[in-house]
Amino acid sequence: MMPSDARIKTILAQAAAQIDSDSPRLDAEILLATALKKPRSYLYSWPERLLESTDIKRFEALLARRCQGEPVAYITGSKEFWTLELQVNRDVLIPRPETELLVETALTRVTQQPARVLDLGTGTGAIALALAHENPGWEVTATDVSNAALEIAQANAKRLGIPNVIFKQSHWYAALQQHECFDLIVSNPPYIAADDPHLQQGDVRFEPQTALTAGITGLDALIGIISQAGRYLQDQGWLMVEHGYNQAEAAYRLFSDAKFSHIQTLSDLGGNPRVTLGRKADR
Repeated sequence: MMPSDARIKTILAQAAAQIDSDSPRLDAEILLATALKKPRSYLYSWPERLLESTDIKRFEALLARRCQGEPVAYITGSKEFWTLELQVNRDVLIPRPETELLVETALTRVTQQPARVLDLGTGTGAIALALAHENPGWEVTATDVSNAALEIAQANAKRLGIPNVIFKQSHWYAALQQHECFDLIVSNPPYIAADDPHLQQGDVRFEPQTALTAGITGLDALIGIISQAGRYLQDQGWLMVEHGYNQAEAAYRLFSDAKFSHIQTLSDLGGNPRVTLGRKADR
């Protein structure tokens, strides 16, 4: 049945009132733009437009999924990261704005051309593709243990026309050759404790748990990545990792135990400690 008022502005207001999220209006706009196959700007340009019944049915189907808690990115099949529009599905973690701090930090610390870069646990390919897009002269290797994730990452690279990324199936460093060395290793690994109650709340309920959790303390992946990084870094090469807001002290200690220098922790836009980095000392 058609609503009594089928104008865009009314439909959006009614939808936003039904969505339980941190950004209900934005969610409604993205879903309606998707249903109409229009950019969001169209909604602002034509707020008085009357929607057809077929448009409303498509939108209501998307809205129902969001009201059940499914993330907008999985519903639309895409997510913006850095300057890129990435395809996503339930096989990969949805890229977060906080992770852009890793990209920004890498671009400011690593300035040589060319450079060899390793992205561990690439998921959608977000970090690897952002770095490769900004620096076409860089040689980027992106690994993930999940074949399904690698298929998404490779599809994103092809669709975006970014040729300077090589994808490998690997559990962290396992598939690398012993002689391979990089100027930068970067990773946004799983870092949530397996029993964290937040895993049963909000959008993360729909995301792959293997991309979120790392043992009882949430530190298992960080321990493995940081402790072995020196074997695969050039002298003066950088390691940069994302971690939880409450893991900065533990991450700093891991870097120190692994004999890194210039160790530093950076905060995201929300003021939370989010990225720790360090430099490999000369042999």
